[in-house]
Amino acid sequence: MLTVHHLGMSQSDRIVWLCEELGIAYDFVRYDRDPVTRLAPPEYSALHPAGTAPVITDGDFVLGESAAIVEYIIHRYGDGRLAVAPNEPGYADYLFWFHFANGSFMPAGMMGMITGLIREDATAALHSLTRRLDRAWDNVDARLARSRFLAGDTLTAADIMTVFPLTTMRLFAARDLAAYPNVRRYLKEIGERPAFQRAMAKADPGFTVPLD
Repeated sequence: MLTVHHLGMSQSDRIVWLCEELGIAYDFVRYDRDPVTRLAPPEYSALHPAGTAPVITDGDFVLGESAAIVEYIIHRYGDGRLAVAPNEPGYADYLFWFHFANGSFMPAGMMGMITGLIREDATAALHSLTRRLDRAWDNVDARLARSRFLAGDTLTAADIMTVFPLTTMRLFAARDLAAYPNVRRYLKEIGERPAFQRAMAKADPGFTVPLD
């Protein structure tokens, strides 16, 4: 049986949402962060050698890494739904945005969070890293000015990968959406999706998509 091991307020939000969008059966186990360190509890870190969220188990099989888990679930349990095939329109856009989330956006977001913590002593290099995050946000907003979702007119796994740095990550590195009207429109629509609401009710009760 597929089991999603969810660490509160983490990238494993993506996996719960994916399962809800696909309407597949899965077991759900939630773990709370340490109230002092805000890190994962030892029993979560022990699930996978990487020691990070997300993690799924499928029988005796254990898998980490968001993108790997998303692809595994889509193709093993979802009959390829929410992916875009090579012969379909939007395939190149799907590939780019699926990998942009963790390849560019999340690293820039992490550096933005660190820069925020040490801003008083920030050097020119840190300012450069901050600008990289600004460009990532600009790229997403520009894409959403031309497209309802990142890969076209329908929701795909590229959106599931990218919504986390647009939402939960902002709890750690604040970002005003006033300059990103297209992102705001997009997040409002995402937040109204029944599957997203079901996922958040399980994964992070009380969490709502921040729209300001």
